[in-house]
Amino acid sequence: MTSLSCISSISAASSQSSKALLASFRGTPAFVKFTCPRSCRVSVKCSYADPGTQESSNVGMIDVVANVKTERIVVLGGSGFVGSAICKAAVSKGIEVISLSRSGRPSYTGAWVDQVNWLTGDVFYANWDEVLVGATAVVSTIGGFGSEEQMQRINGEANVVAVNTAKEYGIPKFILISVHDYNLPSFLLTSGYFTGKRKAESEVLSKYPASGVVFRPGFIYGKRKVDGFEIPLDLIGEPVEKFLKAVENFTKPLSSLPASDLLLAPPVSVDDLASAVVNAVIDDDIFGVFTIEQIKEAAAAVKV
Repeated sequence: MTSLSCISSISAASSQSSKALLASFRGTPAFVKFTCPRSCRVSVKCSYADPGTQESSNVGMIDVVANVKTERIVVLGGSGFVGSAICKAAVSKGIEVISLSRSGRPSYTGAWVDQVNWLTGDVFYANWDEVLVGATAVVSTIGGFGSEEQMQRINGEANVVAVNTAKEYGIPKFILISVHDYNLPSFLLTSGYFTGKRKAESEVLSKYPASGVVFRPGFIYGKRKVDGFEIPLDLIGEPVEKFLKAVENFTKPLSSLPASDLLLAPPVSVDDLASAVVNAVIDDDIFGVFTIEQIKEAAAAVKV
């Protein structure tokens, strides 16, 4: 049997560090996947030998320069309930994470917290050179309640500013956490909360027609921290989600009724939503508007 041996030397350069890595393998030729930051120079030296002969036939060095994509995401509102879950999930997948929020570094504990670059700032007044340079995606969790004017500004205008700024900086992907419409009649969707969210969605889909992602979850559950207190929303959301899953064959005929999803829309785990976001970050084929069920499917793809 012919044997093949190769020694590969990988020198990787990034904005943060430069390291030299060595890898060797012997046996049947195979595809080898190298993971490098930003860009790599790969040199491979191979030799082979036929049965009964000593290893010889030096093929020589092959010097290849390859740009290898690594992810660096900016999470707007990263210290919040949904934003922090996204930061944690992204870090677990080896993604570099920057969070921009008005509160800065949160009070959460865990090794993942130290792996996020927590920046304090407001979308309307941010130093974007500090935030966006080198990013491969922006994830916006910006949203909130208040007066009509406040909701239009938070849910709509703030996100529109973020989308347009990301586009100006050449960021290739924008992901927006929006909201399910619960099959509400149109006259009930005129509040600043919904109109602001839909305005933001339109901006994402117009500026990023082939790479923009809009997630529309309903009730999001998990352990939410507010002013140092933990609110176990999962004690409500998880059993409701399981119950609605069990009876979905009976409730589907009711789904077309106006406002039916106020009762029938299944809750979404904050961890599932975070996993779906990570999937959208790493998969260039994911874009468009995602319903509740599609969010869960996207999350499941990452967990496999």
